[in-house]
Formats: sequence, structure tokens, C-alpha cells
Amino acid sequence: MIENQKIRPAQVVGPLGEPLTLESLPPVNTTRWVVRRKAEVVSAVNGGLLTVDEACARYSLTLEEFAGWQRAVDRSGMHGLRVTRIQYYKSLYERQQKY
Repeated sequence: MIENQKIRPAQVVGPLGEPLTLESLPPVNTTRWVVRRKAEVVSAVNGGLLTVDEACARYSLTLEEFAGWQRAVDRSGMHGLRVTRIQYYKSLYERQQKY
């Protein structure tokens, strides 16, 4: 059976407007996840450069961890990825949903 093959873009637009390619993504052995690196991985997946499974395997992430990053970007942009501000943005989002 022939698998569905999707044509992947050579580059996508990164979180800061710069072009992202597979080579410009964070290194595979990244252990310190700053906001920019998290946002780059989320942008790569959203743009089709990587699949969710590939990103999780490449960076040793759990699906829940990546989904949390994606949810944070969707709700609050790059600022939502800040570890020190997660609780603030989470409560802000919940308050906005009430009204």
C-alpha cells in the first residue's frame, strides 16, 4: 500500500519572522529550553516542517509536553512559554473564557 506522502516545505516562518529550516532548528541534544527554542519547534510543527511525532522523537519530548507548548503559544503567544509566567497566563486565559 502506498503511504500518503506530503510535500514538506524547505522552510517555514519562525516565531520572530525569520526563516526556519531543519538545519536552523535547535540542536537535537538541547536540554535547556528557552522560550525562543520552544517557539521554534512549535512553529516548525505548525508549518509542516516536522510532524508532532518527529518533534517529540527528535527532542525527547512527551506528547503532553509538546501539546502544552502548543497550547501556550495559541493562547498567549511566545510569552505563554515562559516558565515563570505559566500560572499567570493560565489564570488569565481561564478568566477570559468565563466572559
